[in-house]
Amino acid sequence: MSQVEILDTTLRDGAQGEGISFSLEDKLRIARRLDDLGIHYIEGGWPGSNPKDARFFERAGSLALRQATIVAFGSTRRADVSPAEDANLAALLAAGTPVVTLFGKSWQLHVERVLGTTLGENLRMIADSIRYLRAAGRRVIYDAEHFFDGFAANPDYAFETLRAALAAGAECLVLCDTNGGTLPSRLAAAVSRVRAAFPGVPLGIHAHNDGGLAVANTLAAVEAGVTHVQGTFNGYGERCGNADLCAVIPNLQLKMGLPVLAPEQLAALTEAAHFVSEVANLRPNPHAPYVGRSAFAHKGGVHVSAVLKAAESYQHIDPALVGNERRVLVSELSGKGNILHKAAELCPDLDTPTEQAREVLREVKELEARGYQFEGAEGSFELLLRRSQPGYQPPFELLDFLVLVEKRRGTGIIAEATVKARVGDEIIHTAAVGNGPVNALDRAIRKAILPFYPELDRVQLVDYKVRILDEEAATAAQTRVLIEASDGEHNWNTVGSSTNIIEASFHALVDSLELPLARANGNGRARLRAPTDPVPRAQSLPEPERAGSEPGARQP
Repeated sequence: MSQVEILDTTLRDGAQGEGISFSLEDKLRIARRLDDLGIHYIEGGWPGSNPKDARFFERAGSLALRQATIVAFGSTRRADVSPAEDANLAALLAAGTPVVTLFGKSWQLHVERVLGTTLGENLRMIADSIRYLRAAGRRVIYDAEHFFDGFAANPDYAFETLRAALAAGAECLVLCDTNGGTLPSRLAAAVSRVRAAFPGVPLGIHAHNDGGLAVANTLAAVEAGVTHVQGTFNGYGERCGNADLCAVIPNLQLKMGLPVLAPEQLAALTEAAHFVSEVANLRPNPHAPYVGRSAFAHKGGVHVSAVLKAAESYQHIDPALVGNERRVLVSELSGKGNILHKAAELCPDLDTPTEQAREVLREVKELEARGYQFEGAEGSFELLLRRSQPGYQPPFELLDFLVLVEKRRGTGIIAEATVKARVGDEIIHTAAVGNGPVNALDRAIRKAILPFYPELDRVQLVDYKVRILDEEAATAAQTRVLIEASDGEHNWNTVGSSTNIIEASFHALVDSLELPLARANGNGRARLRAPTDPVPRAQSLPEPERAGSEPGARQP
């Protein structure tokens, strides 16, 4: 039995975050996933505010949710209008949800200067609206908007608004830090005052993150006696967002000992967080507590050495509890332990003695000093490990390359690359044109080696990033290129760095093609195949084909 109930407002308050625009289907998909996770209430939207939210409630009944209750959200009646004549209350009833979240004003400033009404009329607006919804058979959760600002300005009136809501039939009084500026100590003190004034009444918390305190304030409120928690997945919401349920839930369950989700549901938290970010079309925050990719990533050599001996030395929980995993990064800050751990992870088929690990570490430090970064390019690091093996022979060698970019009046830009490569005893000299210099270089390399390694035809570039490392040098700056490649089943990342962007791209490209071949044999040696077609010799350079005439990876 859960001791704290969760109301997720990602589909309503989260949708108010800048850059977020859920479609109707998006909202339905998220609702299903939240139900699978074990969330108790899902606030689907404000049916009186827009047609999409109204359609959501029309479709919500077909979701066949197993645990969650869909909740409609809206405001108290307008000033000097009867509940039966209020369009917002009519929309809440039309939504057909068994539970309604209704918000009203707790702060004298808002009543008099925003609503433009009297303190007495505001109390009647709260009471009339709740009674009207209760008479229609709805359960009502009352959100006391701006409660903590109102309490600080006029505590007696803030308490009157709560009494009006409770007397009218609200089943839970939710205290809202709407501006997100209350400190945890002051928030906890206010919650304790409410707790003493309303013994036995269920209390809730709705915290915003404008002071970076939404999660801390939520936990402080629970410690002070709150049993109903509102928030959003990934902390989405207006301005700086809402309390992040991806941090709140595991803190409640793992730190405070308050059951919220079943263990197997908690273990799906990371996946659910990434699902919501994917649907929202936002990149997951890698540094998010508990669910971020970096949440259990260890980089410093001292840290890695310790965590490999005792995981709890630098991890506050077992990451598997929330569906995450420990990661060891390789960088110039690494120690020998980082190298040995990554070698066992990436190349379990290889032996990596301690002395060899030290040599690889030395090379990593030298390369990172020249602009490489291996924590985001584990494919290139794996190649360092494989190349360090005694007897390793590269499946191909790129001996020379030339890239030309030409623009003439009346024509478009033409990029052409010429490559000289060695595969076994063969020297291949070939050329290709492309949409740009990197595309032309990629096509020329592939033209040289695909007859020997036709399996590389499946390897495609899926991402290409350029980073300027010393902007003071302007166009002469050191440049880092990161490439993500895929064979349709697995993805890998490689890196190159140079003051010449073409050379940096060249190194990343070569690594992206060499890695799958190096993996072909467990000992790090790639098998050489005889070419399926005659291979042009250096003395017989073919005419470059037109861009797009040969399949290949899409390159800039």
